[in-house]
Amino acid sequence: MAAAIRNRSLLAVLIVLAITVLMAVWLAYIELPAIPPVLAQPLIQTDASYVGRHACAGCHAEQDRLWQGSHHDLARQEASDETVLGDFRDAEFKKDGVVSRFFRQGGHYMVHTDGPDGKLADFKIRYTFGFTPLQQYLVELPGGRLQALSIAWDSRSKEQGGQRWFLLYPNEKIDHTDELHWTKRSQNWNFMCAECHSTNLQKNYDPASLTYNTTTSEIDVTCEACHGPGSHHMIWAERKRGFERIDAGTRGLTVLLNERQGVQWSINPVTSNAHRSTARGSEQEIQVCARCHARRAQLTGDYRYGPVMDSHLPSLLQETLYHADGQIEGEVYEYGSFLQSRMYAAGVTCSDCHEPHSLKLRAPGNGVCLQCHGQDKYDTEKHHFHRIGSDGARCVDCHMPAKTYMVVDPRRDHGFRVPRPDLSARLDTPNACINSHVNKPDRWAAEKVRQWYGHDPKGYQHYAETLHAARTRAIDAEARLLALLRDKNQPAIARATAAGELSQWLSGNSLPVLSEALGDADPRVRAAAVESLASLPPEQLWRLAHPLLRDPVRTVRMLTAGALAGIPIEQVPPGEQADFERVMTNTLRRCVSMPTNRPRWSIWAISMRRAANPRKPSRRTGKCSPLIRIGCRPTSISLIFSARRSETGKGRRCSGKVWRASRKRPFCTTASDCCRCVRSICLRLWTR
Repeated sequence: MAAAIRNRSLLAVLIVLAITVLMAVWLAYIELPAIPPVLAQPLIQTDASYVGRHACAGCHAEQDRLWQGSHHDLARQEASDETVLGDFRDAEFKKDGVVSRFFRQGGHYMVHTDGPDGKLADFKIRYTFGFTPLQQYLVELPGGRLQALSIAWDSRSKEQGGQRWFLLYPNEKIDHTDELHWTKRSQNWNFMCAECHSTNLQKNYDPASLTYNTTTSEIDVTCEACHGPGSHHMIWAERKRGFERIDAGTRGLTVLLNERQGVQWSINPVTSNAHRSTARGSEQEIQVCARCHARRAQLTGDYRYGPVMDSHLPSLLQETLYHADGQIEGEVYEYGSFLQSRMYAAGVTCSDCHEPHSLKLRAPGNGVCLQCHGQDKYDTEKHHFHRIGSDGARCVDCHMPAKTYMVVDPRRDHGFRVPRPDLSARLDTPNACINSHVNKPDRWAAEKVRQWYGHDPKGYQHYAETLHAARTRAIDAEARLLALLRDKNQPAIARATAAGELSQWLSGNSLPVLSEALGDADPRVRAAAVESLASLPPEQLWRLAHPLLRDPVRTVRMLTAGALAGIPIEQVPPGEQADFERVMTNTLRRCVSMPTNRPRWSIWAISMRRAANPRKPSRRTGKCSPLIRIGCRPTSISLIFSARRSETGKGRRCSGKVWRASRKRPFCTTASDCCRCVRSICLRLWTR
C-alpha cells in the first residue's frame, strides 16, 4: 500500500513537472501578438485654440438656438436669481442630527451646514450644477476645491414629488469623517465632475501642495467641448490669411462629426428592419459622446480629441456595475450598454436618435424607434401584446427599461434588449415585464412570453450564463469564459470582460488564449488581457506584454506600463533597457498630475532606484481614497484597487484584486478604514 501511494505521488510530481516544462517551452516559442493597426479614429493633435460659443453662433445660429436651455447649456451656471431653483428662504433640512439651513445673505445664496471639521458653519453657493430632475450646488473650499453638496434640490413638480430638499444618500449615515461627506474627495467637482460639465477644462492639480487652480474657457458644455478648439475653422470660414493651407475636407475642424452625412436608413419590407446605406466607417461621434456618457476612470490629466481610451479607461461588465446579462445596475451611464446592443453593431450612432444640440429625441414616443422599425410589424398588439397607448405598448418600456439614480433621476438602459424573464428565473437578472408587474414572479412572465411567441426569446446578447458562472465561481466558468473571449461575434465589451475575469483562472488553458487576446483588434480586449496576465512571473510577463508598450492606444500602453512597472531594470534584456526606461518614464509621468495615479509612478521610481525623482514618495503623496481606482505594483503581483465602497455583511469591502497571491481581501468597518487598507500597502511598498 505504501509503495502504491509513493508511486502515485511520484506520478503526480512527474505530471506537474511535465506540464511546467511544456509551459516553459510554449512560452519560449510562442509567437508574440502583433501590434494592432491604428484605429479608424486616430488621435487628433492640433495647435488650434478655443474661440468661444459666440464666435460659432455667428454662422451656426440655428444650432446655437437648439443648444440654449439644453442640459449641456445648463450643466453649470453662476448662482443667481435666474439660475438657482432651490428654496433659499430659510428652508431647513434635517438628517442624522444635523440641521442644514438654506438662506440668502448680502445678495448671496448660503448654506449653514457641517463643514470639514464637523462644525456648523456658513458656506457661500458659487455655482449651480444641472437643473432637472435635480439641481446640485457647488461650494468653494480652500485649495481651489469646489465641492458638491450632498443635499440637492428636487426640481420636479410637486405633483411628481418634487420641490423639496433631499439627501443623495438617504440610506447612509454620513458625518464629516465619511468619504461620502460633501467636503471629501469623492464629492470634489475638480476631480470627479468638472471634465463633463465645462469646456476646455484644465484641472491644474499641484501634487506638491495638493491644491487645484482649475480653469475653463467656458463654464458649461459648449460647441468646442465636442467639436474641439475652433480657431482653425474660423480661419477657414472667414478666409483669413493662411486658410488655403487648411484641409478643405475637414474645414479646419478639430473633430469632424460627419458620420451621418449622406447616410440613409431604408426599412426592408420583408424584415421591417432598417439597413444603413453605407457602413459606419468610424466611431468619431460615439467616442466623443463616450468621454462623458461612460463609466470610466481618467488615467491622465490631459484630454486630447480622439479615441476615448487615449485618456480614459471605460468600465467593463463588472459585478455591481452591470447584471450578469449586461443590464445596468450601478451608475454606468449609456456607453457600456450601447456597445452591447444590436443597434451599435448595425451602425447606429448617438445622433441617429438624439438631436445633438438640443439633446432631444428626433421624434416623440415610439416615433424615434419607427425611424428604423416598420410600424405595421412592431407598433401593433401582435408584437407587444399590450393595448395601444398603454405603457406596455411603448418600445422603451420593454427594450430600454429605466433605473433611478440619485434618488429622482431615471435613466434608460441603452442595450436595446429583448426582455428575458426566462433568464431572470434562472439567474436573478431583472426584466422589463416584472418592472411593471411587480407582484408577479419571473416564472409567470416567462410563461406569458412563451405563450405569446411560442418559444423563449433569444435576443442578441448571449453571455449571461457565462458571466453568472464567473461570478459564482462555477466549475465550468473557465471554459465558458474562454469560449466567450474567442467568440468574435459577441460584443467586444463582453469579450473584454471575459478576459478580465480570467485573471482568476490563469492556467495552461487560459494562458494561450489571453496571450492571443493581447493582439486583439479591440483595445478593450487588449487592456483587459494585459491586466489579467499581470500576476505572471516577471520574465514571462515581459515576453508576452512588452510589445504593448508601443500600442497605438495610450490607455493600453499605460496599463502595460503599470503591469511591468515592478520588473527590476536588470531583468529586462540589455538591448531593450534603454527603450524600456524611456517608454515607461514617458508613459507613467503623465500619471503624476492625477492624485490617485501617483502610486504607479512611485513604484516605477523605486524599481529604477529613483525614489527621489521626480518627487520623493512620502506619506503625503500616499493619500488615497475609496471610490477611486488606484494602482500599486510590487515585483510580480498586480495590485489594481477599485476601492469601491460596497456593502458586504456587517462591514464594507475594499473590492478589487488585492494581494492576489495570498487571496486576502480587506474588510473594513468604515470608508476611512478602506482608505487605510490601500494606503498601508502602498506605503509599505514605497518605504521598503
